[in-house]
Amino acid sequence: MALQDVYSMDGMKVSEINLVDEIFNVPVKQHVLHEVVRMQLANRRSGTAATKGRSEVRGGGQKPHRQKGTGRARAGSRRSPLWRGGGVVFGPKPRSYGYKVPKKVRAQALKMALTSKLQEKALIVMDKLDLETHKTKRFVEVMGALKTGQALIVTDRKLEKLELSSRNVPHVKVVRWEGLNVYDILRFKHLILLEPSVKQLEGRLLS
Repeated sequence: MALQDVYSMDGMKVSEINLVDEIFNVPVKQHVLHEVVRMQLANRRSGTAATKGRSEVRGGGQKPHRQKGTGRARAGSRRSPLWRGGGVVFGPKPRSYGYKVPKKVRAQALKMALTSKLQEKALIVMDKLDLETHKTKRFVEVMGALKTGQALIVTDRKLEKLELSSRNVPHVKVVRWEGLNVYDILRFKHLILLEPSVKQLEGRLLS
């Protein structure tokens, strides 16, 4: 087990916590992280792009001109893809880009992402983050005390004042431990875990 310092909102060390090796000290495999992040981004795609084919665009019931004698190419409809205003050939249709990676692989990738933050010394554990007010100024002061401006904050429960005070601060995101994912961990420079959320993550990933 690795010992990690626990900090207060003033940036002072108040205690230490043991981080289990099964979560915070696993071999980091880049291809596994890549596959899980790729899956997450694919699942977020809306897939709502759409075009109309020649049978869907308006018009085209009448033959544009007679078959022979005009010197022009044969044409049966004004909505041919060759004509301006015609249908689109093989255009996009609403679809889902999502796919799944095995559950065990996703869990292992989450452990790897947490391990990478610990190895990079970008993991911060706090005893609590119960702000007295929802003012953004107070939240910025706490971030300044921790010497970080880009962070993913993981809480153990809904903290309304924290969520309200941080929502206008760029490069900061607050999630509850149930919503922690690989993409968000890797996207932010620092990972801030509230001490109770560490135990909850251990229960989730070691079960």
